[in-house]
Amino acid sequence: MPASTEWVLHCATSLAQLDERASASTNQLAEYFDLPRAYLAKQLKALVKAGVLTATTGPRGGFRLARPPAEISLLDIVEAVDGGADPYECREIRQQGRGALSAEACRHTCVLAAKMAEAHEAWRSSLAGVTLAEILDQIPDWAPARTRSILGGG
Repeated sequence: MPASTEWVLHCATSLAQLDERASASTNQLAEYFDLPRAYLAKQLKALVKAGVLTATTGPRGGFRLARPPAEISLLDIVEAVDGGADPYECREIRQQGRGALSAEACRHTCVLAAKMAEAHEAWRSSLAGVTLAEILDQIPDWAPARTRSILGGG
């Protein structure tokens, strides 16, 4: 998983801590986490395109959540930047080399590919079942006030 996945999860969680009408700019978020601004901007735009964030322009512009935290899952965020494709690709190596099986012996999906697909679906289901609201319930009580004071969102 690329580092940007961690970035967007933390940025979305930080934005969820701001007052409802407050926003934070790319520069503010990049400085907050010491991230490369240009690359973070690309990731934040992907969250806007996916309907996780909204963006406003101008001197007081920035990003905010597009929906309430209870309506944004971790899967929404991850798939906005990483896509939803299964990371395991079966290349049917069981039909190659000295130990090659016949095409007839490989009519059914490889058990390893099936298990990897099951694991990916379990991972997706787990992330889909966790919302930003649940994450906010688990962060320290002092964190939202600190985030708002640094990002200027409240």
